Amino acid sequence: MTPLLRPPDELARGDFEMVVRRLADDLAFGMDASRFVGSGIEYAQSRPYASGDSIKMMDWKITGRLGKPFVKEYDTPKRTCVYILLDTSASMGVSSTTITKHDLGVWIASALGLIAQRRMSPVGVIGGGDRETRLKPSLNRGELWQALDPLRATSLHEGTRLGSRLRELDLRARRSSIFVILSDLHDPDALPAIRHSAQKHDCMAIHLVDPAERGQLRAGFFRGREAESDRAFVAHGRSAWGRESEVATDLATCGTSYLRLQTDQPFIAQLRHFLSCRPMMGGGRG
Repeated sequence: MTPLLRPPDELARGDFEMVVRRLADDLAFGMDASRFVGSGIEYAQSRPYASGDSIKMMDWKITGRLGKPFVKEYDTPKRTCVYILLDTSASMGVSSTTITKHDLGVWIASALGLIAQRRMSPVGVIGGGDRETRLKPSLNRGELWQALDPLRATSLHEGTRLGSRLRELDLRARRSSIFVILSDLHDPDALPAIRHSAQKHDCMAIHLVDPAERGQLRAGFFRGREAESDRAFVAHGRSAWGRESEVATDLATCGTSYLRLQTDQPFIAQLRHFLSCRPMMGGGRG
């Protein structure tokens, strides 16, 4: 794990912002061609060459295939809104490592929000638990910090509303946007909501996993209690609780980019590669 990372609610506002800037710089390094916030001027169609068209706009493939000159046309650049949905429910704060899924989610949400704003994309940060958060995206750096402040502290008594918040966001976002979901995906309504949103928006799900959920807890049999539902259970330290392969397959079929990050492993290189190389898979085009 990156040594500089501590629980975000332990830091003063200025120290928190300084760490976020360093994380954003590390993530953005080498991402000049990244499609994280869209590709800017996007290809729309090709049309027959007209007098006065620049030779730089020639579509050589179609020209060669049809034997007549064609030029490319591009859409006018648009600012793509980026909505970051951060799960703040109780299960995100339960951890077998020094950093929780919630802590990691806050750091990633903050860094991605800052990167998007630097690239002139309005950003909205929304909580996926019971906390009330604003939905309006903004290019104002101060408003980004204000949106993040109430989400920095971990709560072990907060229910999950990830699915319902995502559906609400889907209704409010009029234009095709980028949705970033940071969650352990314990909400049973989360995957159906993501599938629905992916029909209109470019969705990416960053699945945060504690090593204990993968059967890596060094313990025998133990009694546990599910953080959000309060349901008691008995399990073994080598029992895997998640359905990672099923989740990845499910999201891939609906065109959602998927990345799994584990709380006890370095994440900068994985996340940078994911953002740089993932295709624009969202269903929305309007």
